[in-house]
Amino acid sequence: MKLEVTKAVVPVAGLGTRFLPATKVIPKEMLTVVDRPTIQYIVEEVVASGIKEIVLVTASGKSAIEDHFDYSFELETFLAQKGKLDLLREVRHISRLIDVVSVRQKEPLGLGHAVKVTEPVVGDQPFVVVLGDDLVESEVPCVYQMLQVFGRFEESVVAVQRVPAEETHRYGIVEGEEVAEGVFKVTRLIEKPAPGTTDSNLAIIGRYVLHPHIYSCLSRTLPGVGGEIQLTDALEIMRRERGLYAYVFQGNRYDAGDKFGYLQATVNFALDHPELGARFREYLKELLNDG
Repeated sequence: MKLEVTKAVVPVAGLGTRFLPATKVIPKEMLTVVDRPTIQYIVEEVVASGIKEIVLVTASGKSAIEDHFDYSFELETFLAQKGKLDLLREVRHISRLIDVVSVRQKEPLGLGHAVKVTEPVVGDQPFVVVLGDDLVESEVPCVYQMLQVFGRFEESVVAVQRVPAEETHRYGIVEGEEVAEGVFKVTRLIEKPAPGTTDSNLAIIGRYVLHPHIYSCLSRTLPGVGGEIQLTDALEIMRRERGLYAYVFQGNRYDAGDKFGYLQATVNFALDHPELGARFREYLKELLNDG
């Protein structure tokens, strides 16, 4: 029987310390890239990929994210009365995007733990995991690309991108054999490898399509540094027991949880904005010429 993917897990419980003081009271996923919060870009990608339900893994102080996707009677009434119909359509679009379920991660025990707490909601079916501050700009949604790979091999898939050799120590790296264009059967996972310990430059980013067997793997994953349960460690168990694939996605990825990555995302998304792009491009040209 073909496995259908209908749910996406989006962990948003992190404190966002890299963006303090901006994130003291505002969730980092609600920081705006051009005209919408990063979490909305994530949700729109998931929806465009055919996913029907999102499971947010939240923590205390993250209610603004849930509120963003909820119906706002007062705001919609105000916009309607003022005749601001374009804004009204945008607000209604947000609240109608997708069904959202929230699960609390009561302790910050790592990405693996954040995925594990969703088991009662997700159940015995494959699902997508998308990190809330990893933005991918692409013609075909990255999640959709990965679902095509999962549909072909019916085993877990991690999204990877090629990074410079001198940056591999910042990522989880996969080694493997290419079995289709851009698709690798993973033979080894290395978390932040020391220089010279791998020839691979395939770095894992914040997109995963996971077989439900991952929950069993997570239950057998021991805490690592800082007492955290690492998803990468559970994926290594998955690789040995069922198999694991890595997919070099088509598109540009921005780490919006990092200040420089956030600025990159803002500039590139602004350049592609249908209303602001041309004007912003001219501004950048003038700025560079003046410099």
